[in-house]
Amino acid sequence: MTNQLVDGYISQLKETLDKLDRKEVVQFAEVIENARQNGNKVFIFGNGGSGSTASHFACDINKGVSLGLEKRHRIIALTDNIPTMLAYSNDLSYDEVFVEQLKNFLEPGDVVVGISGSGNSKNVLKAIEYANGQNNLTVGLTGFGGGKLREMAKMSVNANFNDMQISEDIHMILVHLLMKMLPKAEVLS
Repeated sequence: MTNQLVDGYISQLKETLDKLDRKEVVQFAEVIENARQNGNKVFIFGNGGSGSTASHFACDINKGVSLGLEKRHRIIALTDNIPTMLAYSNDLSYDEVFVEQLKNFLEPGDVVVGISGSGNSKNVLKAIEYANGQNNLTVGLTGFGGGKLREMAKMSVNANFNDMQISEDIHMILVHLLMKMLPKAEVLS
């Protein structure tokens, strides 16, 4: 039973990776690199496992890719200031935790990346809607069919598999893939 479960999970992950749209991955890397080149910030956020992926993304790109660069990436995970999130949750609504932070910091040219396995997290959608209204580039990292986030974001990378854990695995692999791609930004052009 246990070996079958392990084999089945790994098989599903491999199949999902094989079907991952390489064009979406390259476009996402180009967006992140263009933000660096133009001196813009990238805001990233999500809930639960997607929230920790956002934090991991900020860490790996800010330090792992930027170290030694004269012009560095400026990735901000809106998940990382827990007191701010708690204040907005308590005083307004949990649906406001990301959009209200964007209202403080979002500037023209900045990129906004929402991560949602289902693609239907209200607080993620609200922040993406706000960023779209400010004419910022928005990106959705999704699973399943992509939900509303895939429709709403100006571009997306979709795991396209009906399992939350596989979807979150794909998003984390995407972070590490970008770590390999971004230092070689000249190959993205």
